[in-house]
Amino acid sequence: MSVPVSQLAPRPSEPSPSASGRSTWARSASVRRRLGFAAGAALLTLATAACSGLGRTAVGTFSYATVAERIVKISSPPIKGCHRMAPTGATAVLNNTLADVRVYRTLDCRGKEMAYIPSRLGDNIAPNTLPWRSYAFVH
Repeated sequence: MSVPVSQLAPRPSEPSPSASGRSTWARSASVRRRLGFAAGAALLTLATAACSGLGRTAVGTFSYATVAERIVKISSPPIKGCHRMAPTGATAVLNNTLADVRVYRTLDCRGKEMAYIPSRLGDNIAPNTLPWRSYAFVH
């Protein structure tokens, strides 16, 4: 019975086993894998830290109608902080962003009289009530 020569000679991609029983190729693959995981974790940490300082926005448009029936549209408004509306206030709001928003009757996003408007929904003021004057995104 004859055995092919390719099975007799050691393959270059498969070095002979060392004293521990593992080939040097297997050991180097294990080391490369560990280094790859460590490098990936380090890059992910750096990317997260670098992006957290950027101004996050509510992706989409936030629009409202003023008392004078003028439409104001804001594309990708900043998530952080309190935002004032037009001086006359707003009678209707459409939150077409990916973040929920709270609208307030005060200029500084404070007070108990507020409305919570989830993402992709809108709201109107009730008759004979004060208009909304400011808004803040929920994050």
